[in-house]
Amino acid sequence: EQTTTLYRPVGQAQMDLVRTSGFREFPPRLPEQPIFYPVLAEEYATQIARDWNTKDERSGFVGYVLRFQVRTEFLNQYDVHIVGSSGHREYWISAGSLQKLNANIVGEIEIVSESRGL
Repeated sequence: EQTTTLYRPVGQAQMDLVRTSGFREFPPRLPEQPIFYPVLAEEYATQIARDWNTKDERSGFVGYVLRFQVRTEFLNQYDVHIVGSSGHREYWISAGSLQKLNANIVGEIEIVSESRGL
């Protein structure tokens, strides 16, 4: 079974919900968040966690980088989008498909790093 490594920068509230799931799934998106954006490079996720999440009150002024494995067969139905530089590659997965993505996570979601702001 082939898997693809993905990364997700999250704030404190999302981190708490991932922890509550036993590091098995991501929480549902909020109504104003119609897309789930996992990224393909740890460096890109770190940039978001460090430069955005740590300055955002809704993120609790903290950014975590999470790493997880997803079945490649599931991801094949999605295109990779480049947003900015060539290192800014991400999938755009609709909020309605997040449960399917969660079902295709292999193993646990891991904490790679943590950045704190204020």
